[in-house]
Amino acid sequence: MEVVYTGTRQTPQMIVNAALQEDTDVVGLSILSGAHKELCSRIVSLFKQKGMEDIPVIVGVSYRMVISEAKRIGIKEVFGPGTTTTQVVSCVQSLVKNKSQHPRRNDHS
Repeated sequence: MEVVYTGTRQTPQMIVNAALQEDTDVVGLSILSGAHKELCSRIVSLFKQKGMEDIPVIVGVSYRMVISEAKRIGIKEVFGPGTTTTQVVSCVQSLVKNKSQHPRRNDHS
């Protein structure tokens, strides 16, 4: 498994483009700004527009995010304060394993 760090202050379009270029299995976001709802909605929407809705998105936040709302917009998992690295790694491994059992049906072009 490979991790690609794109840096801070990436726009939703930059994140989606990087995911496409890197043939990403999972996108992990860390949002500290409080703009989680808008950013997550936009990223999931862009993935759908590009036919990349099979890429799961997980998000780490430093504040309370309504998990049911996040799931409704397409976020697979939300990690809040106190989440351990082991929990995040386990989630990513599970998502990657699930994807390998259900290969992509398109080439995202």
